[in-house]
Amino acid sequence: MFISVVLIIFGFILLIKGADFLVDGASNIAKKFHIPEIIIGLTIISIGTSMPELFVSITSALEGHSDMAIGNVLGSNICNLFLILGVSAILNPIAFKKETKLIEIPMCLGISIIFIFICNIGQDVSRIDGIILSVLFALFIIYTIVIAFKGDEFDKDDEHSENTQTKETSTFKDIIFIILGIISLKIGGDLSVDNAVKVAEFFNLSEKIISVTILAIGTSLPELVTSVSAALKRKSDIAIGNILGSCIFNMLLIVGVSSIINPIIYNLSYNRDLTILIIGTVILALFPFIPPKNQMSKANGFIYLLLYIFYMMNLFMI
Repeated sequence: MFISVVLIIFGFILLIKGADFLVDGASNIAKKFHIPEIIIGLTIISIGTSMPELFVSITSALEGHSDMAIGNVLGSNICNLFLILGVSAILNPIAFKKETKLIEIPMCLGISIIFIFICNIGQDVSRIDGIILSVLFALFIIYTIVIAFKGDEFDKDDEHSENTQTKETSTFKDIIFIILGIISLKIGGDLSVDNAVKVAEFFNLSEKIISVTILAIGTSLPELVTSVSAALKRKSDIAIGNILGSCIFNMLLIVGVSSIINPIIYNLSYNRDLTILIIGTVILALFPFIPPKNQMSKANGFIYLLLYIFYMMNLFMI
């Protein structure tokens, strides 16, 4: 039992460091090929911080642990939305840009509704469903690229300072970082899932409880570090962009790829968690239109944090 807990913690460390290596390597290569910074932020950073969820869910699907494959995604999204965004707003109010409040938040809400609809058809996520989710993710990536090239509201001063502070690294070193990141993520995912199952069996807990608590919080640590750091630096677009991008990535690509590899059986009890996620996203969509307008205030952050605490307490009471 003690060894399993230690191995879970070690697995989380590998997942976090693996995500760091992958993001650093991919970001450096992207900059060398003059890929716009906003694309790096919307895609590489949000995808990179979601790599732990990807490897944990794929490992779970391959080993036939459907509850963990779905539970890790839903638990991570709820953690991202309520805990991480809540804490970020408490540290510094988060400003909403026009595109965020009118397009990206409604898009995240729409994807959540599509996701619950797909999961409840046949009570599984089939390979066909997985392909549909993956295609939707590809459309999301196309959207971010189009917006990046059309937009003209980028902060050139920040971009300039960021570029001047970036150390030049060799492409070979960046490729090594990417390879090390993937290896660390694979090993970390295996250790986390295998030992989480052992802990669940030891305490006679369901895979769902383990996946939406321990695994979800552990795999969401990269998002926590990234968004909190961005909030402290008053970079609201990165803080909320990372959260929304990660939530979309989790539902579309992670579940999509996992179900293509091995169809996932959907436990109807997850409808409750998905409903909470949808309600939380609706509340987020309202924040820009209620005082104080166009921002998520510290009070809003406290509301989200309290809702997450209530959610976690309620999990162990049912």
